Amino acid sequence: MMSVYYATKAYVLSFTEALENEVSGTGVTVTALCPGLTSTGFVDRSGMGASKMVRGAIMEAGQVAEEGYRGFLRGKTLIMPGARNRFIAFMPRLLPRKIMTRMIRSSQDRTNH
Repeated sequence: MMSVYYATKAYVLSFTEALENEVSGTGVTVTALCPGLTSTGFVDRSGMGASKMVRGAIMEAGQVAEEGYRGFLRGKTLIMPGARNRFIAFMPRLLPRKIMTRMIRSSQDRTNH
């Protein structure tokens, strides 16, 4: 499913935050754009269209790029466009890990339409 993808995202996020800290005060900025599902054609090509994960609002690529660029100009380290994406990212702070992983797996299941 998506375990390697999620682990890679976690690595990139941790690396971005650590690198941003290390270059602080040098004039170099480090930014990670964390957009969530974006309308790029990936969902159709990957076969994820049947999963519960893609139901609801999927942001347009132009909107994600615009919010990312504005955040970059403001020197933000982490940019997460969209209230839904921010809410989903916040949920693991509230729920036990076992429950979160079950919820994520359920949302990826292509047989539960």
